[in-house]
Amino acid sequence: MATVALTLDDFEQTILEGGTVFVDFWAAWCGPCLMFAPHYEAASEEHPDVVFAKVDTEAQQQLAAAMNITSIPTIMAFRDGIGVFAQAGALPKPVLDDLITQVKALDMDQVRAQLSAAEAAEEAATPVDAS
Repeated sequence: MATVALTLDDFEQTILEGGTVFVDFWAAWCGPCLMFAPHYEAASEEHPDVVFAKVDTEAQQQLAAAMNITSIPTIMAFRDGIGVFAQAGALPKPVLDDLITQVKALDMDQVRAQLSAAEAAEEAATPVDAS
Protein backbone atom coordinates (compact mmCIF):
# COMPACT_ATOMS: atom_id res chain seq x y z
CA MET A 1 0.00 0.00 0.00
CA ALA A 2 1.32 3.43 -0.88
CA THR A 3 1.54 6.22 1.65
CA VAL A 4 -1.46 8.50 2.14
CA ALA A 5 -1.39 12.26 2.66
CA LEU A 6 -3.19 13.43 5.80
CA THR A 7 -4.74 16.81 6.51
CA LEU A 8 -6.31 18.36 9.57
CA ASP A 9 -9.68 17.17 8.23
CA ASP A 10 -8.86 13.45 8.06
CA PHE A 11 -6.06 13.00 10.60
CA GLU A 12 -8.17 12.04 13.62
CA GLN A 13 -10.42 9.67 11.66
CA THR A 14 -7.41 7.91 10.14
CA ILE A 15 -5.76 7.47 13.55
CA LEU A 16 -8.93 6.21 15.20
CA GLU A 17 -10.00 3.84 12.41
CA GLY A 18 -6.68 2.79 10.92
CA GLY A 19 -5.59 0.04 13.32
CA THR A 20 -1.81 0.46 13.10
CA VAL A 21 -0.88 3.86 11.68
CA PHE A 22 2.54 5.43 11.15
CA VAL A 23 2.72 9.15 10.40
CA ASP A 24 5.73 10.91 8.88
CA PHE A 25 5.73 14.67 9.48
CA TRP A 26 7.96 16.15 6.76
CA ALA A 27 8.60 19.14 4.46
CA ALA A 28 9.89 19.39 0.90
CA TRP A 29 12.84 21.61 1.94
CA CYS A 30 14.04 19.11 4.60
CA GLY A 31 17.04 17.08 3.43
CA PRO A 32 16.71 14.32 6.07
CA CYS A 33 12.99 14.06 5.21
CA LEU A 34 13.83 13.47 1.55
CA MET A 35 16.47 10.88 2.47
CA PHE A 36 14.00 9.03 4.73
CA ALA A 37 11.12 9.07 2.23
CA PRO A 38 12.23 6.06 0.12
CA HIS A 39 12.61 3.88 3.25
CA TYR A 40 9.16 4.92 4.44
CA GLU A 41 7.61 4.28 1.03
CA ALA A 42 9.29 0.84 0.85
CA ALA A 43 7.95 -0.02 4.31
CA SER A 44 4.45 0.91 3.17
CA GLU A 45 4.75 -1.64 0.36
CA GLU A 46 6.18 -4.32 2.68
CA HIS A 47 3.42 -3.93 5.31
CA PRO A 48 0.04 -3.67 3.55
CA ASP A 49 -1.73 -4.25 6.89
CA VAL A 50 -0.40 -0.93 8.23
CA VAL A 51 -1.43 2.60 7.24
CA PHE A 52 1.57 4.75 6.35
CA ALA A 53 0.61 8.41 6.26
CA LYS A 54 2.52 11.61 5.58
CA VAL A 55 1.82 15.13 6.80
CA ASP A 56 3.40 17.99 4.86
CA THR A 57 4.15 20.37 7.72
CA GLU A 58 4.27 23.36 5.35
CA ALA A 59 0.80 22.71 3.96
CA GLN A 60 -0.61 21.49 7.29
CA GLN A 61 0.88 23.96 9.77
CA GLN A 62 -2.15 23.86 12.07
CA LEU A 63 -1.99 20.07 12.29
CA ALA A 64 1.77 20.11 12.88
CA ALA A 65 1.28 22.64 15.68
CA ALA A 66 -1.54 20.61 17.22
CA MET A 67 0.76 17.57 17.29
CA ASN A 68 3.62 19.63 18.81
CA ILE A 69 5.96 19.00 15.89
CA THR A 70 9.12 21.03 16.49
CA SER A 71 11.61 19.03 14.39
CA ILE A 72 11.24 17.13 11.15
CA PRO A 73 11.12 14.47 10.13
CA THR A 74 9.10 13.25 13.09
CA ILE A 75 7.69 9.74 13.05
CA MET A 76 4.66 8.84 15.13
CA ALA A 77 2.99 5.47 15.54
CA PHE A 78 -0.56 4.78 16.68
CA ARG A 79 -2.32 1.52 17.52
CA ASP A 80 -6.08 1.44 17.96
CA GLY A 81 -6.14 5.24 18.24
CA ILE A 82 -3.45 5.35 20.95
CA GLY A 83 -0.12 7.08 20.36
CA VAL A 84 2.59 4.50 21.11
CA PHE A 85 5.72 6.11 19.60
CA ALA A 86 7.02 9.54 18.60
CA GLN A 87 10.55 10.51 17.66
CA ALA A 88 12.17 13.24 15.63
CA GLY A 89 14.87 12.28 13.17
CA ALA A 90 15.18 10.13 10.08
CA LEU A 91 15.35 6.45 10.96
CA PRO A 92 17.64 4.08 9.07
CA LYS A 93 15.67 1.36 7.27
CA PRO A 94 16.64 -1.45 9.70
CA VAL A 95 15.52 0.70 12.65
CA LEU A 96 12.24 1.57 10.92
CA ASP A 97 11.64 -2.12 10.15
CA ASP A 98 12.30 -3.04 13.80
CA LEU A 99 10.00 -0.27 15.01
CA ILE A 100 7.18 -1.51 12.77
CA THR A 101 7.63 -5.05 14.11
CA GLN A 102 7.57 -3.80 17.72
CA VAL A 103 4.46 -1.65 17.24
CA LYS A 104 2.61 -4.49 15.52
CA ALA A 105 3.54 -6.84 18.40
CA LEU A 106 2.29 -4.59 21.20
CA ASP A 107 -0.24 -6.12 23.58
CA MET A 108 -2.83 -3.35 23.42
CA ASP A 109 -4.76 -4.67 26.44
CA GLN A 110 -1.57 -4.21 28.45
CA VAL A 111 -1.02 -0.72 26.95
CA ARG A 112 -4.58 0.31 27.87
CA ALA A 113 -4.10 -1.07 31.42
CA GLN A 114 -0.87 0.92 31.80
CA LEU A 115 -2.61 4.08 30.57
CA SER A 116 -5.49 3.57 33.01
CA ALA A 117 -3.06 3.03 35.90
CA ALA A 118 -1.10 6.16 34.97
CA GLU A 119 -4.30 8.22 34.75
CA ALA A 120 -5.49 6.90 38.14
CA ALA A 121 -2.12 7.74 39.72
CA GLU A 122 -2.25 11.24 38.23
CA GLU A 123 -5.77 11.81 39.56
CA ALA A 124 -4.73 10.59 43.01
CA ALA A 125 -1.77 13.00 42.99
CA THR A 126 -3.90 15.99 42.00
CA PRO A 127 -4.77 18.12 45.07
CA VAL A 128 -8.46 18.49 45.79
CA ASP A 129 -9.76 22.04 46.07
CA ALA A 130 -11.17 22.28 49.59
CA SER A 131 -12.97 25.58 49.08
